[in-house]
Amino acid sequence: MSWFRRTKAGIQTDRSDQNAIPDGYWVKCPSCGAISNRRELSENGWVCPYCDHHYPLFSTGYFDLLFDNANYELLDTDIQATDPLEFVDRKPYGKRLTDAVSKTGLQDAAQAAMGDIEGIRTSVAAMDFRFIGGSMNSVVGEILTRAIRRGYEQKVPVMIISQSGGARMMEGAYSLMQMAKTSAHLAKLSEAGLPYISLMTNPTTGGVTASFAMLGDINLAEPKALIGFAGPRVIRETIGRDLPEGFQRSEFLLERGFIDRIVHRHELKQTVGTLLSLFQEPQDA
Repeated sequence: MSWFRRTKAGIQTDRSDQNAIPDGYWVKCPSCGAISNRRELSENGWVCPYCDHHYPLFSTGYFDLLFDNANYELLDTDIQATDPLEFVDRKPYGKRLTDAVSKTGLQDAAQAAMGDIEGIRTSVAAMDFRFIGGSMNSVVGEILTRAIRRGYEQKVPVMIISQSGGARMMEGAYSLMQMAKTSAHLAKLSEAGLPYISLMTNPTTGGVTASFAMLGDINLAEPKALIGFAGPRVIRETIGRDLPEGFQRSEFLLERGFIDRIVHRHELKQTVGTLLSLFQEPQDA
């Protein structure tokens, strides 16, 4: 006697919940190949829990990480780029801007905020690679400049977090002028005796590296960040020879004195807070 009988050929599964796990929920580490879910990575500061690979972090992610209790005020959110050159390559620059704003929810490739880091009032600006590769244009330069200006006007330290492919070619000389503009205001911050901390993340290249990113009183970098002016491929083709292993990575630059310290993201807030405290004037007993 048969207790069970198959009524249909094959194995039937319930696919009603096949979309319960959204696309991109699982992330493969580009360094060690380990698989992690997005919630796990987010809770770990977007650092691989297996090999410490530092994933890209958005500008607001750094603000949440640095400011006490993730409490800060976003500033200069009403500045928008224009298309002064009416630039067109594969698509009109105006269309690129519209698409980037729609995709990221940002007005441009940098944001500025004010808040306390370990109890010390600080003006912080962070670039965001999601917006046209974090490229520096007139708006980015203005946002960074205003963050620096707040420093010397309000007598507070300044920190800039860089992640950028360099100057934005669609605005031509307008973009290049931001190198001098930001550097000039950093000089005024220095004249006021106020500290500037620069954090370079992956990647920090082009005119950003050649200006404010390398002008910190303290230059910090995340592990294995690509930092340089021209890219490795361009340099290799120019000099016609292979480059040293790890060339232009933060570890390579630390050995040669271009940066002061490599800081793991989990230690970033404590490190910045400690550095800022060293610049504080002693309180009268």
